[in-house]
Amino acid sequence: MAQYAFALALLATLASAACGSQTPASPQQSTAVVFEGARLIVGDESAPIENAAFIVDNGAFSYVGPAGVVQVPEGTTRVNLAGKTVMPAMIDAHGHMGYRRGASFRVENYTRENLIDHLQRQAYHGVAAFMSMGTERDLGMALRDELRANPQPDMALFLTAGRGVAMPNGGPNPPLRESPYPVDTEAEVREAVRAEAAKKIDGYVKIWVDDREGTVAKLPPALYTAAIDEAHKLGLKTATHTQDREDVKAILRAGVDGFVHPPWRLGQEVDEELVALFKERPNVWMMLTLWGTRNQIFGPRPAWIDDPLLRETFNEEDIRLLENPKIPADAAAKWKTGVVPRGLAKLKAAGVRFGLGTDAGATNGAQYFGYGAHMEMASLVEAGMTPAEAITIATRNSAEIVGLKQLGTVATGKSADFIVLDANPLENINNSRKINAVYLRGTAVDRAALRAKWQGARTTE
Repeated sequence: MAQYAFALALLATLASAACGSQTPASPQQSTAVVFEGARLIVGDESAPIENAAFIVDNGAFSYVGPAGVVQVPEGTTRVNLAGKTVMPAMIDAHGHMGYRRGASFRVENYTRENLIDHLQRQAYHGVAAFMSMGTERDLGMALRDELRANPQPDMALFLTAGRGVAMPNGGPNPPLRESPYPVDTEAEVREAVRAEAAKKIDGYVKIWVDDREGTVAKLPPALYTAAIDEAHKLGLKTATHTQDREDVKAILRAGVDGFVHPPWRLGQEVDEELVALFKERPNVWMMLTLWGTRNQIFGPRPAWIDDPLLRETFNEEDIRLLENPKIPADAAAKWKTGVVPRGLAKLKAAGVRFGLGTDAGATNGAQYFGYGAHMEMASLVEAGMTPAEAITIATRNSAEIVGLKQLGTVATGKSADFIVLDANPLENINNSRKINAVYLRGTAVDRAALRAKWQGARTTE
């Protein structure tokens, strides 16, 4: 109620000032828009506001609450959302921009045009911001700076952790492999971290501690400890790609800030020692990155392959690749009783903070920018989260992880980034894909124009 009272007082003050001026503003001069009648999911696991109203002015929410509580200023544009559900726009906090172009996956795809296309696909699907984690090239850094200085409509906010650090010929799979700094001494590690700090990367240094099941060298403790230490000295945090459970324990003890993958990717169970380490470090976050195992979760031909949203933005080749006939028909049933739901339940009980990351742009069918974020939420529910928890992970939690205080919830003073849905995702998380409209920074994304561009491109392929 405090925010409602604040909004009422603010509006009253503005109205009083207008009445006392010599040239009162005409109704047509109002820049505000009031959205009325929707069910509003705030994004913090609180109960939705039924029959809500929120005012958007200058790209931000100036009032959020029940309809009829606040008096709408004369001349305000009204948008009737009766029967709709509104939720905050999502944040994908882990992916890799630029290398994917459809099913093609190569360095040559890393162009300005392709980077912009990926940002537009995120916006189309209701993703307000995307964190590219550790495989950026100079072109991407320059575009990030350009868009930060001059934000463009119909694009998600572009965040990047720069290049990251890994062992020579280690780290991510090709073609991403040449991007991180190749380091094999502590001095090289610290120099790399300082170089990325000078570029003003967005909060995180990416670390790869993974031997790719014995195929490459793994960053040793002395080097990742140096990376964490140097990052913290410079006011940065660290995010790690680490798969082995014992490595997860060791890097937790070294002070890492977050994990872009869970500790069970090699089929290892979450044990009590790992649970205790996370309990001792409540600020350490984790992303589950389930999109890559979608066929284990949903079967060899997931039902959502027939989703109309897929055909709005992807071609038939992209959609066919979502099937995997090699997956057994009973895979989904086995998965639900397996290591992932068990591990998630233990870490959730320990109070671990989860964020949403799709690993979009890496391997295993990662060209589904934007759409994958919705499927990540659906996968979280399959793994044991409630729809409200999954939405909060994708919105508030991920915004907090990447340091975007202005995003993540629908609240007074925050950026007006939200999705209008034709059905309620709290009843069925798959309803998050029934998108009616997307607003970023208070302006509707021109989804029709983007859709026409992508569908038109198919006819010339």
